[in-house]
Amino acid sequence: MINTAKGQEKQTRKTADWELDFYSRPILESDGKKRWELLISSTQDFSGSKTFQYAKRCPASDVNSIWLSKALEEALKDAEDKGWDPPKRLRCWRSSMKTMIKKASEKFGIQVIESRRTFSLFQWLAQRELEIYPNEPGYISGPLPPNSPAIANQPEPLPEALRGDAWAFSSLELGMVREAKEWSMEFNSLLPINNSINDEIYIPGLRLFSKTRALALSAWLSGLEPVRLVVENNQLLLEAGQEDRWLVTEMNKDYSEQVNLNLNKAKEEADGLQFIAIQSSPDVENFTGFWMLKDIE
Repeated sequence: MINTAKGQEKQTRKTADWELDFYSRPILESDGKKRWELLISSTQDFSGSKTFQYAKRCPASDVNSIWLSKALEEALKDAEDKGWDPPKRLRCWRSSMKTMIKKASEKFGIQVIESRRTFSLFQWLAQRELEIYPNEPGYISGPLPPNSPAIANQPEPLPEALRGDAWAFSSLELGMVREAKEWSMEFNSLLPINNSINDEIYIPGLRLFSKTRALALSAWLSGLEPVRLVVENNQLLLEAGQEDRWLVTEMNKDYSEQVNLNLNKAKEEADGLQFIAIQSSPDVENFTGFWMLKDIE
């Protein structure tokens, strides 16, 4: 009789990118030093499957790449025991920790990406800041710094590689976006959508068109790690990566106010969801690339 257990196990194993935060928390330990903690979350998608989560405290005296590397090894073993394959990519968003994280990850062959597309981690961290840390001895009460600090870099012109034939600020009905996993696309990055959000709400976004370079534009944007669209000084900006800010276009005052109104409405009613879509022309129905973005505090 053929034993198919291993084959079945391989087929049912889960895979996802990881999102990592290694930093101090608002808790004073008995020695008077702030608690340090490693948090790892797998990236969520449309599937609704449970995320892998790993948390480990670190003594303040051991905050270094050696401790972090050992903790990563433990996390990989824990993930394997729970049916997860090792991640191919690990995203981290704190610029002050990127060197340590890269050094700690070297021996595992995981690509470290400096990116604020760590929405699953932000959600978990926000939940811990509300429900876990305040109940711990030594909790430091008071306002906490934002998960994703405001980026103050001056915006740069959108790279030549991302300039298509035309662009349009647009919107899509949320009910339609829920079906995005069924769309035929060469490149995409989708996010889970809260079931409580009304399907008739429209989410705002940017559509880029190129008759001859739609695929190349999509490939380039895929490596840009787009995070959110914002309006500043009558300019439409794309924030991406860890601290990049790109100038999409200048707008007149009236149009700028309308775009900003749409973005803020989505922030209030649709968890800040946005999108960027790339198409060969406005007349085609399918997308070459589609990225869901999120504007969160």
